Amino acid sequence: MEDVDGVDDVNAPAGPGAGGVVLRVLRVALHVGFALLLAVGVVRVLSTDTTPATRACSLALAAVLAAVYLLGTLWENRHARGLAPDPGRFPRLWLGLVVVLWLALMALHPDFSWLAFPLFFLHLHLLRTRTALLAIGGLTAVVIGTQWAHAGSPSLAAAVGPVVGAAFAVVMGFAYRALYEEGVNQRRALDELRRTRTALATEQHRAGVLAERERLARDIHDTLAQGLSSIVLVSRSARAALEAGDTALAAERLETVADTASENLEEARDFVRGLSAGNAEAAAGAVAWRFTRLCAATERTARAAGSQLDCRFREDGEPQALPTDVSSALLRAAQSCLANVLAHAGASRAVVSLGYLAGEITLDVYDDGAGFDPASVPSSPRPDGTGFGLAGLSARIGALGGSVEIESAPGEGTVVAVRIPLDWRMALEDGHG
Repeated sequence: MEDVDGVDDVNAPAGPGAGGVVLRVLRVALHVGFALLLAVGVVRVLSTDTTPATRACSLALAAVLAAVYLLGTLWENRHARGLAPDPGRFPRLWLGLVVVLWLALMALHPDFSWLAFPLFFLHLHLLRTRTALLAIGGLTAVVIGTQWAHAGSPSLAAAVGPVVGAAFAVVMGFAYRALYEEGVNQRRALDELRRTRTALATEQHRAGVLAERERLARDIHDTLAQGLSSIVLVSRSARAALEAGDTALAAERLETVADTASENLEEARDFVRGLSAGNAEAAAGAVAWRFTRLCAATERTARAAGSQLDCRFREDGEPQALPTDVSSALLRAAQSCLANVLAHAGASRAVVSLGYLAGEITLDVYDDGAGFDPASVPSSPRPDGTGFGLAGLSARIGALGGSVEIESAPGEGTVVAVRIPLDWRMALEDGHG
């Protein structure tokens, strides 16, 4: 039952751990002690020289007191488990009825005075501290007065016992309250920890989903979208050739469309395989072959679009196997840069350089085209979905602990320089640490 200080009664759920075990033991001991002391009083009534009327009244009142006490504890136990409504003022009314019945038993026989000890605890838990202490003082005075009345004269022993018992009950009551409050605080801390962990897991999942969406957006932009853009560009050129009556040129450009679509299909398959593959390594020869094929496809697309672009790939340093994360990021970076060259630069020459240097992998994409002001590059995609290439490239390389630098000026061509440390995982952890 809940007292007016906000401290739950002896039937409230205990906190976790050792403190909770102690509280449960104390609750059980309190109820068992009350029952035993009531039984001792009844036995004393029956075994001493009392009148039949006293015995009958004592047995009846003891039975009523036991029933009232049991009813109150069962009600609160059900309330603590959520099976009964809030008792409201019932705890104090119940305590008052218990005390009245106990006083009636005290008037019949002095050995019921031992019930005062568990009643001390009930007062401490159901009333305000000051009110409980005053009530305990009153109960102690009643016990002493009853003992003296039945003894026929005052005695020190009859006074010391109840006073010591009351003092012990008060000390134990405060200790119980401290244990209970510690249990409550532990429950609240555990609940808060669970809520925090749940919120953190939800936020981590959300961040993971957003990061995966961003990664997929970059991959789609650098593979499927770029391939489809090339197909659209070359198909328009083929249609122009047909309208001009040049069927041979139209056929050549349609063949380029077919080749580009085939390569785009292969890129899509690589993309799907990359979603389920582990972080295996790509052999050095395979890396070079993919860059060479990319340059050849870029030249073919440029010719089909009616322009001449000499695109070459070269390697510097000793080639070595690369983690698929790194090789894929470098290839996507080259694809994005060359797509920009085709779409915007109007260049006649482009060079893709892959360098195996001490401690890092470098990728430089150079073109001799129109150039631009790097400050005009948007930091995020435009509302129409364009402007994603360089921003996505920086995010992709940054996720590997690398960097992207752009050197360009109007009329002076462009160089995009990518740097990824060989031990990129350690570099990334150092950067976040």
